[in-house]
Amino acid sequence: MFERFFPDATVSSTYAIDYEKLYREGFRGILFDIDNTLVEHGKEATEQAKKLFVRLKKIGFECCLISNNKKKRVHSFNEEIGVHTVFNAHKPAKKGYYYAMELMNTRPENTVFVGDQLFTDIFGAKRIGLKNFLVKPINEKEEFQIVLKRKLEWIVLKEYRAKKRAEKRKKRCEKKWKKKYFNPVK
Repeated sequence: MFERFFPDATVSSTYAIDYEKLYREGFRGILFDIDNTLVEHGKEATEQAKKLFVRLKKIGFECCLISNNKKKRVHSFNEEIGVHTVFNAHKPAKKGYYYAMELMNTRPENTVFVGDQLFTDIFGAKRIGLKNFLVKPINEKEEFQIVLKRKLEWIVLKEYRAKKRAEKRKKRCEKKWKKKYFNPVK
């Protein structure tokens, strides 16, 4: 039931992702949410964020900030970053994601999305087939409407974690079973 909201991967931070590995795997574009994904809500680009985008450009990635925020917020954040932008994206609507890929000249199969919210960021990315990373929000203090969404996200993430644990148990059992019953005779 909740699987349409399950992220492809969860990570502690945007800054913990192995971007070099993604590039080796054939990804060429990365879409980023801004608030609570790259910086605290409403903050300008930090040195850490600036260094990340310098690194990504050196690797060879095209990048785009995709946000439901207004033009002023997105452009202000991007002044020192210098990547493509999509503001008023209306995530999880598909249109903003497609427009971002058009700006980067990428396709769903070679584009990654990084965001902190299940029902906007991840759900929107999944709707068009983008590999996605759910990051832990940078700051726990958020606007009231986001706090409400986080409570619902907690329910979905509880199911997601249960599914992941079950998959791991299944793999362990299959491995033991194969080892026990399909050991080659020497």
